[in-house]
Amino acid sequence: MAVVFEKPKSLTDATLHYCPGCTHGIIHRLVAEAIDELGIQGRTIGVAPVGCSVMAYDYFDVDFVQAPHGRAPAVATGVKRADPENNIVFTYQGDGDLAAIGTAETVHAAARRENITVIFVNNAIYGMTGGQMAPTTLPGQVTQTSPYGRDVETVGYPVKVCELLSQVDGAAYLERVAVNSPANIKKAKKAIKKAFQNQLEGKGFSLIEVVSTCPTNWGMTPVKALEWLEQNMLPYYPLGVYKDIYAEEEAK
Repeated sequence: MAVVFEKPKSLTDATLHYCPGCTHGIIHRLVAEAIDELGIQGRTIGVAPVGCSVMAYDYFDVDFVQAPHGRAPAVATGVKRADPENNIVFTYQGDGDLAAIGTAETVHAAARRENITVIFVNNAIYGMTGGQMAPTTLPGQVTQTSPYGRDVETVGYPVKVCELLSQVDGAAYLERVAVNSPANIKKAKKAIKKAFQNQLEGKGFSLIEVVSTCPTNWGMTPVKALEWLEQNMLPYYPLGVYKDIYAEEEAK
């Protein structure tokens, strides 16, 4: 009998704690599938900071290090440099972590071209702490701390991470994907696997930004949240490759 579905070996049997409709589970699976397909489970070390991903060590069947809030790229740098030939290191971070308290670590890890893989989940809100406005919250978006909508005149504009890092010379590969449809999930899987493959080949800093939903803190049903993402987030955060220096070199 043909096997049509199988849980990735790099995921544990633990029940996810994420809210119903949250897309973290999809992203976890894609990361685990990439690890399995590349045959690097025994070499992989994940780094999880504070946020909804704080318990990722329960879900991935690989070694894990817990990092202080925002410091995952700095911790990943140390883990990778400790054994650069063998350690395959990835961080799994939300927007409140990577694009706020951890902005400096993110930018400087890219500037140093650290040979690590960063999985960046952008759901435009602080999820774990109750739905406050995040660096990626859209203009006019209502949150617990912007009840009348984000006012760019007083709190500024959202941070576009891929666009920002595309100007950093050390960044090797940057792509923004989404997991709101089967077609986009397939593209996200391809990008995540490429980011890990780049690390195996010593190509340097790779970051995959995954545009995601947070139905609970958005105050929506899971289905409505997917619709809102497509109608509001994707126009502001266009999907695509923002930098791929090796593809650019090959095209010359």
